[in-house]
Amino acid sequence: MNDVVAAFNEYFEIIDANSPELLRTVFRLRYQVYCIEQRAPGFEASSYPEEMESDGYDRHSAHMLLRHRPSGTFVGTARLILADPLDPQKLFPTEQHTKLDPALIDIKKLSRQDIGEISRLVIVRQFNRRRDELLHAFQEGAAVEKWTPTRLRRFPHPILALAVGIIRMSVANNVTHWLSVMEPALNRLLGLYGLELDPAGPIVEHHGQRQPYYVDLTKMLDRMHQKHIQFWELVTDFGRIKPMASERKRNSIPDSKHAETRQ
Repeated sequence: MNDVVAAFNEYFEIIDANSPELLRTVFRLRYQVYCIEQRAPGFEASSYPEEMESDGYDRHSAHMLLRHRPSGTFVGTARLILADPLDPQKLFPTEQHTKLDPALIDIKKLSRQDIGEISRLVIVRQFNRRRDELLHAFQEGAAVEKWTPTRLRRFPHPILALAVGIIRMSVANNVTHWLSVMEPALNRLLGLYGLELDPAGPIVEHHGQRQPYYVDLTKMLDRMHQKHIQFWELVTDFGRIKPMASERKRNSIPDSKHAETRQ
């Protein structure tokens, strides 16, 4: 039995934020983290009089909440920005706020419906201490290999629980490629669990020093399977949850076999 999987099932639950009430919970958590705790510059509480942080991408995003089972409280959230059905050529935030290097990624070769942008990864402060500890160490130049992902904790890190939800949202929405703008230290932290993304351009100032990233989800999961099997088993539910290859998706028609793949 994979103890990481057992610990996840004991401590956490992924909730699809697919109702107005749950979305309000998402926006309130984001307001708490960004505006009150001020985890990133550029989020002024006075700009959100209803105490909910939201923007124009939320309308065409999938949202999740992370519930802590023992306490019953929501302790995290994340969103996956999808192509806008009302404006299919609308730029993703990574395209809008960074300069993608064409030598690293040619986004024009991708179907926009295949792309999702990981955004607004939030963990409330009382569950965020280990993330802050690792991020600070990585910002100070500590070597990733000196950190043992499962050290001192049965479930290594709540950001891994968020990844479970993000991958589920990706598969449910037929997303096969990710974009993101994040601190390089956060990407190094994700790398501890085989979840690192590939740099796609130079560091820019966008709510702090951040870098654009990109990854083919299938290739990332293949790397996880080879190097981080216990975490791969968690995020894919022992291989039951996996993205449909882009070529297969475009050349197939919905049938029962493909529907089973997307579950």
